[in-house]
Amino acid sequence: MFGSIELYAGVLIALFLAGFVIRILLRRRSIYTRKGIIDPLKVSIKDIDKMEDGKEFEEYLYRLFLALGYEDTYKTVSSRDFGADLVFTDRDGERNVIQAKRYAESNPVGLSAVQEIYSSMRYYGASKSIVIASSRYTEACEILAGYNGVKLIDRSGLVEIIQLFKSNQITSVMEMIEDEPEFILDLEERPPVGSRKVRLSSRERDG
Repeated sequence: MFGSIELYAGVLIALFLAGFVIRILLRRRSIYTRKGIIDPLKVSIKDIDKMEDGKEFEEYLYRLFLALGYEDTYKTVSSRDFGADLVFTDRDGERNVIQAKRYAESNPVGLSAVQEIYSSMRYYGASKSIVIASSRYTEACEILAGYNGVKLIDRSGLVEIIQLFKSNQITSVMEMIEDEPEFILDLEERPPVGSRKVRLSSRERDG
């Protein structure tokens, strides 16, 4: 009698655990199609925060760029990516390299992201470089990006891209991605440390 009760309790516990695991898997797989492909229309910033690692974020961006109509988009080989995670050709026919950073909201992206993506441009024959992050950037990272013309898309920009894409405002998303980065121009040829600097977009600079 006691053995039967123990067995029954064990079965109930097993069923409960199985149900719990299934619920987690279903919730975790909700951003995927039946074929196991990420559907960018199903992804929110909260889903990105729950992603297990950067590879899933890279896959999301890859699927997003394809959905936007950037047909010449591909993921780099992870073992030898030379600092770039994605490569795509924009509407002007210019090749862009992207580094994806899925960081916790409280964890800012540092200098290395700009250094790596900028240095990868020559290898991939790109004329533009972009970092897309799920968090913010350090001040040093923003300054280095400004000097080198690396476009930074932070968490707020990513949220805006997600919302515009889900609203089918494809052109607006593409404009955000392709818009020229801000450049930092020195007011003096060789300014001392702490000298004042001005940020100008390339359009303002060229105009």
